[in-house]
Amino acid sequence: MHDVTRLLAGLVARSSVTPPGDTTAVCAFIAQTLRDAGYAVGVHARTPGVDNVVASLGSGAPVLAFNCHIDTVAPDAGWTTDPFTLTATGDGRFAGLGAVNCKGSAAAQLWLAQQSAAAGGPRRGTLMFTFAGDEERLGPDGTRYLAETGLFKPDMLVMAAPTSNTLMVEERGVLWARLTTQGRAAHAGDPAAGDNAIERMVRLLAHLRGALGARLATRCLGAHHSTLNIGTIAGGANTNVVPAACTVTLDRRLLPAEENVGSAMEEMRAVLAEAGEPAGTWQLDRMTGTNGFRMSPDQPLVAAFSAAVQDATGRAAEFRVPVGASDARFLSDSGAQIVIFGPGDDRQGHAANEAIDEAELVAACAIQRAVVRKLLGTSS
Repeated sequence: MHDVTRLLAGLVARSSVTPPGDTTAVCAFIAQTLRDAGYAVGVHARTPGVDNVVASLGSGAPVLAFNCHIDTVAPDAGWTTDPFTLTATGDGRFAGLGAVNCKGSAAAQLWLAQQSAAAGGPRRGTLMFTFAGDEERLGPDGTRYLAETGLFKPDMLVMAAPTSNTLMVEERGVLWARLTTQGRAAHAGDPAAGDNAIERMVRLLAHLRGALGARLATRCLGAHHSTLNIGTIAGGANTNVVPAACTVTLDRRLLPAEENVGSAMEEMRAVLAEAGEPAGTWQLDRMTGTNGFRMSPDQPLVAAFSAAVQDATGRAAEFRVPVGASDARFLSDSGAQIVIFGPGDDRQGHAANEAIDEAELVAACAIQRAVVRKLLGTSS
């Protein structure tokens, strides 16, 4: 068993299941491992129980930071081994809860931290490692908290994700909005006496899908497309009552570098206004949103990863475009260079008996070690 696999076993053994999302035990293990390696370590929490680790070695710029979430989903009934015991599957892989998403990447980053410190640390700049909770519920108390409070301000960011050691250097923005309609309640036996908020919502959504949908169909950037999805709908008090209120939630994905949250919100509001519903009978509110990002192949972090993958595997680096959004979105407007990278097949993540290939895990260690050497000048 490789040293990085032993680290993975220690991470898997410490539950960080969401819910409840308690990361205290796994963060204590990570923090002690990093202290033992010689890092300055802090454990930070906005909400008790949702711990996050920030560790650094060196000083000054550039700040090269590695980030990984260490909470997991709950194991389902399909597990055939103990989810909290890393178990060899006999085919070069190891199964355990979070082995792919995302404790395999966390183990690789911990191994990298140990090796970098043992080699004398960075000759220039700062090497930082951050391990965050609250990712699986898309909450505010993990990477977002570290970024908002200034605990985490990298010049270059390696965001962990199970990418099978391919590179992701671009990501769409995401905007969530809430559309609410108001009406007037009445008995269903006399619907004309009321004002049906659900029917108003149907008219607004039909117009939004037609008018905005036609625009979005023409917007693309490489493999990226602008999209709009109606996610949830709720309204009405009872079948025999004309509904006085209705609410839907909308998911709008934005082209990186070409669309932003503010303009997308205003565009939706303008299109809805064209539907002709009376003023004051509907309202569009932003729930959350972050802009996308798109890195250049010539940027130092991307170039260093491309060269490291080539050297470690003998093949040119493969680039993938993500469908969803990662915690890198909380740094999208920071000016940081961003690469999303990590071992593991994302189709395994969240699945019963998720297992990671040890050879791929070891390769991820070698690739990231070469990146640190290139950018911060650590010894061999």
